[in-house]
Amino acid sequence: MPKHEGEAAPEAPEQIHWNRISALNEGAKVFIGGVLKTQNDRLNFVTTREKPLMVIFYDCPDEALTDGLIRAARTRNEYWNSITPISIVIGALALIYIAASFLDRPAFRLTVISAMLALFVPVLPIFPPGLLLTVVYRRMTWHARRLRALWDLVCLPLRYLPQGKESSLLSTGEKYGYVTLDSLTAEITRKNIPFLVPGLTEYNKKEQMYFYGILNEDAGLPEKSKDPFVSFGLLPANPVTLARFYAVKAYSLEALAWIIQILGIGVNIVFIYLLLFSR
Repeated sequence: MPKHEGEAAPEAPEQIHWNRISALNEGAKVFIGGVLKTQNDRLNFVTTREKPLMVIFYDCPDEALTDGLIRAARTRNEYWNSITPISIVIGALALIYIAASFLDRPAFRLTVISAMLALFVPVLPIFPPGLLLTVVYRRMTWHARRLRALWDLVCLPLRYLPQGKESSLLSTGEKYGYVTLDSLTAEITRKNIPFLVPGLTEYNKKEQMYFYGILNEDAGLPEKSKDPFVSFGLLPANPVTLARFYAVKAYSLEALAWIIQILGIGVNIVFIYLLLFSR
């Protein structure tokens, strides 16, 4: 996982095979997740086809790892993967075969033209005049993925709380939960308590704030857990409400982005059609 600083979304982690790791930098931190079994009186991590072992190398603070991974993973384009180039090549070859099969038959001229137009559909978004709409599409999908990351981060503290419960007991023996606040207190400002989600100024600040952390017996403000990966910080509203807010906004933006992208492709198809049939 590349190093990152500030509120900007970190770079997406690079997935590499174990045999490519020749050496590690001094002081490199390692997070390992997977099945833990006792073998020869020793605890060992094991990997299986159903539950493969996950190893993450990182140099950020431990408490920033979970948030950083979620935000970084969402920066990837989920609609482009290792199968996409293969499917494009297979589709292109199939369309070329169809066009070549009917090329010498005048009655099927429209079929040949349609196949050739479909052949260039994957590259149509990057040609004018639809290129402008593609730029808008990419910007909107990037923002939608950012909203999905915020959606994930809002739900992160809830992973420790059973549904309908305000607190729970962690494996460390600590009591985890939240307290509600009407506003930021001087103590919170002095201690520089972080917000669990960056960029929340767009949401209604009149809502009650939720402060997640380890609950004290003296009913004071929550504190950090012994486990650095446990969420600690503020949310400006109920996480369920915030999650719904980000989910609706992300889905709406994605739907609108796809409509704009299809419209851009349609504009280019019409433009090419007019060039081919204009006299």
